[in-house]
Amino acid sequence: MALARTRTRTPTLPRPTLTILILALIGFSLYNSSSEAFHGGPDSRRRSMVLPLYLSPSNSSSHAHRREFQGRRLHKSDNRPNARMRLYDDLLSNGYYTTRLWIGTPPQEFALIVDTGSTVTYVPCSDCEQCGNHQDPRFQPNSSSTYEPVKCNMNCNCNKEGVQCTYERRYAEMSSSSGVLGEDVISFGNESELKPQRAVFGCENVETGDLYSQRADGIIGLGRGRLSVMDQLVDKGVIGDSFSLCYGGMGIGGGAMILGGISSPRDMVFAHSDPYRSPYYNIDLKAIHVAGKPLKLSPKVFDRKHGTVLDSGTTYAYLPEEAFHAFKAAIMRELHSLKQIHGPDPNYNDICFSGTGRDVTLLSAIFPQVDMVFGNGQKLSLSPENYLFRHTKVRGAYCLGIFKNADPTTLLGGILVRNTLVTYDRENNKIGFWKTNCSELWKILNYPSSPPPPVTPLVSDSLNGNTEIPPSIAPDGSHPTFFPGEFQIGLISFDMMLGVNKSVKLNFTELTEFIAHELEVKVSQVHLMSLKVEGNYSLIRWAVFPAKSSEYFSNTTAMSIILRLKEHHMQLPEKFGSYQLVELKVEPQMKQSWWKQHHLWTVTIGVLVTLVFGLLTLGAWLFWRQKRQEVGSYEPVGAIVPEQELQPL
Repeated sequence: MALARTRTRTPTLPRPTLTILILALIGFSLYNSSSEAFHGGPDSRRRSMVLPLYLSPSNSSSHAHRREFQGRRLHKSDNRPNARMRLYDDLLSNGYYTTRLWIGTPPQEFALIVDTGSTVTYVPCSDCEQCGNHQDPRFQPNSSSTYEPVKCNMNCNCNKEGVQCTYERRYAEMSSSSGVLGEDVISFGNESELKPQRAVFGCENVETGDLYSQRADGIIGLGRGRLSVMDQLVDKGVIGDSFSLCYGGMGIGGGAMILGGISSPRDMVFAHSDPYRSPYYNIDLKAIHVAGKPLKLSPKVFDRKHGTVLDSGTTYAYLPEEAFHAFKAAIMRELHSLKQIHGPDPNYNDICFSGTGRDVTLLSAIFPQVDMVFGNGQKLSLSPENYLFRHTKVRGAYCLGIFKNADPTTLLGGILVRNTLVTYDRENNKIGFWKTNCSELWKILNYPSSPPPPVTPLVSDSLNGNTEIPPSIAPDGSHPTFFPGEFQIGLISFDMMLGVNKSVKLNFTELTEFIAHELEVKVSQVHLMSLKVEGNYSLIRWAVFPAKSSEYFSNTTAMSIILRLKEHHMQLPEKFGSYQLVELKVEPQMKQSWWKQHHLWTVTIGVLVTLVFGLLTLGAWLFWRQKRQEVGSYEPVGAIVPEQELQPL
């Protein structure tokens, strides 16, 4: 029996969501998985909290299992660095969030789905026999000077040649990933304090199902298990046993991820998380309130089967049948003025309402507040964007993003924590929640600004000749703070080839907003310059101008925009189709003439002079006209006039 059905708003399911479904398919057990043990020797046999691919008997006791997690508390996480990483894509449009990870020397870049329900991190290998076409090129082991295969040993499954360890992962939606295990240097980007580290990862040879068709390259596993990136970094002692995720709000997407400990905000709400109950991150949910009124449910309803599970890779939330009906009824009682309509997908009986308007900030005045109450009495308040999603066919309509689960487990997906900083404090067995604006998390947490990642030289044809943009890393290894000479960027333009469905009408206002958000500039700075349609493709030229108060971009801002465009870090919702950057132009600030520099004063003086001259001219003309009427007046023919004496000659 499936634990919950997978839902998506895109034609294909882009990620192996609901990894926890496997529990219902093949049962749950704690095991010493041969595919998880990747270092030889008797000390490597630890009882890992992972989901088995091949069930095998356990050789360790429950006490040993507990000691494994307690041993990590010896590490102090206060002063250790962490890896700050951006999140891309959008949960409802793409079905997942991705982050960027670099593997090898020199680094090879990959877009990986962030998944707290998976343990293995894997990317397609260059010799993959069955891998789809993804966002980035496949990993080339032979091109990395630091790559080493994980040699076959008694604690792992081996390939046919008996030389290298292998891994295999199967998911409930009938997708799978399998390949060999390798070890190499992984890097987290220039925004990270954490230096590159060696880690074991999967190099895919075969992928099936949705893994084959998704745009993302692979998965970064943040769950509990020996192959998890978190477990490997924690075992090395380089980060604290904690990580945080922050998903962007409705219609915005993006966000942030931090591997390692951070200082928790004072008003962060915490829930206990039991690492021994299941291999997934769970919380002790006790009650749900709608508009301040508790649902009439026993607390045990949220504690059945696998309890209440938090999964970053699941899109929506799923409640046990009893809890779902109570929640639905409570929401309906609070919505008196809205009309219920059919959902956007005929395959699902969605609960949707029209007449609310598109302004997300006004939803709180229409939809009730929902509170989740934890075992310690603390509450997590949910705004409407945490349990609603936009209707894709009716403007100003929204649907419930919480559904009935045929399984007794309560499953909380990413929609529930949009614009919420979620800290997985594994060291202290608790999960924290803090409502915030995830698009500006670094500013809110008062992190110092980081230099942009390195960019290779870029030659662009500007209107004033060819201009070469230097790398962001100077020859001596330092970061330049300005462009050489007097070069200042006054305009950045780019041509975008957008592949769209003819049946879909492009909303250029909305597209402009997304581009501005991805480039981290104001909407008023992004302008559509030209549009040319050829078949199913549209060639669009965009221009990015400096802010109104400036005549040119700061070097940091310019390099950030150039990097995001050049390295295709700009992620647009899938409804806009796929895009390709055709050409990028950078134009220097135009040197203004004396006239342009003083045009305001010049125009003002000119207007005043013209006005004065005009008034003087008008006055002179009126005076002349009056005098002429007086001198040149005459009597009509036949009028009686006095005789005039002739003057003597």
